Amino acid sequence: MLLALAGGVHAEMTVSQSNDPAALLGLDLTTLLGQENNALGKLDAAQMQSLLAPPAAKPSKGMMKYSVSWLDSLPKPKGGEEFQCLASALYFESRGEGIKGQVAVAEVILNRVDSSRFPSTICGVVNQGNGNGCQFSFTCDGKPERVSEPAAWLTASKIARAMMDGAPRNLTDGAMYFHTPAVRPSWSRSFQKTAEIGQHIFYRLPIQTAMN
Repeated sequence: MLLALAGGVHAEMTVSQSNDPAALLGLDLTTLLGQENNALGKLDAAQMQSLLAPPAAKPSKGMMKYSVSWLDSLPKPKGGEEFQCLASALYFESRGEGIKGQVAVAEVILNRVDSSRFPSTICGVVNQGNGNGCQFSFTCDGKPERVSEPAAWLTASKIARAMMDGAPRNLTDGAMYFHTPAVRPSWSRSFQKTAEIGQHIFYRLPIQTAMN
């Protein structure tokens, strides 16, 4: 870099064509040091300062504090069918959780959307079922899905909108499954636990390697 700043001072040397790394030890270090001193002498004060100053710290990516102030800062949410499906899942499945707990459930749903193992839409994931029942119990518990707590619905819908708009998923480490501590499903013994937030324990599939 120093040589480039000084205008590209040429190193008067030839690189060995040998494949033996030890051959590089024969380089003329005295010549290289002389060229470096010459390059430094051509730099002005600003260039020297830029070289000596420590690199600026890069902002951490993907970190978010899911707090009441964060929630309050979000605009009134709106959206179509996919938004309604995610907001409904958060409201009926996890409105008793705190903000982080609902964000974590949203992460699971969106992680499933991104996975080839599950439907490719939010509504498809939320309403998925099989011969053993539904993935999300509120969709087939026989109870009418009525919003009776407007404040809780606003919280769930704000979180749903934020997560759909790209809020970072940094709470569950890629989880695609969860359950409450009150139960211990058989699959949990073979999956990898990633987090425990509120009244939910989160899991992802174990990492597969050539050795297992």
